[in-house]
Amino acid sequence: MRTADGELDAHVVLPESGSGPGIVVLQEIFGVGGYIKEAAERLAGLGYVALAPDLYWRIEPGIALDHTEEAMGHAFQTAQKLDHALAVSDSVDALATLRKLPEVTDGKAGVLGFCLGGTLAFGVAIEGDPDVAVCYYGSGIAGMLDQSHRIRCPVLFHFGGQDPYIPSEDVDRVAACAASNDAMECHIQPDAGHAFDNHEAPMFHQPEPAARAWEITRKFLARTLPA
Repeated sequence: MRTADGELDAHVVLPESGSGPGIVVLQEIFGVGGYIKEAAERLAGLGYVALAPDLYWRIEPGIALDHTEEAMGHAFQTAQKLDHALAVSDSVDALATLRKLPEVTDGKAGVLGFCLGGTLAFGVAIEGDPDVAVCYYGSGIAGMLDQSHRIRCPVLFHFGGQDPYIPSEDVDRVAACAASNDAMECHIQPDAGHAFDNHEAPMFHQPEPAARAWEITRKFLARTLPA
């Protein structure tokens, strides 16, 4: 797909019907690997056209790190090199690209992100015009709440109540913001840590909170961007 200043790869998955609304899937710090591709498959299973852009294309194109303790250092270093504003811009361009695909019905498309991608999804909601945004445990969201008035779409936030990477005060601020906005929802899984949805990361994955959060996501998308 093309951005304002270059081309990057994107993984696309179609639903069984061959068409539907679109969802841009934004990566964790590990890149677009098996987990993100499986998340795209899950969304396709719900009837969506899913597109996962390679947001590391300016740093290390195609990188997909293992979800292991050993790879964490490399993942954090790569994420620290990422220009947040450019990544949001690339994600907005990905949304525009997705909307133009003939398989996407009526140009309807949203964004869903995990971890790093959760923060970027919130950025897309601020800077772009998605039809919906779903943000899983984005650590940078609390610092962007002063721009939340610019958002014009429904937004769903997920957090773990035991997340060691995101201060509970930040989660509380996001929850308070969502409580004051009829178009926003914030759900906190009290028994979950960080990246609890990531089934490829044994040190993070928690099946029960992940299943509960995904059911919330499924129902939210069915209401706000029906397939």
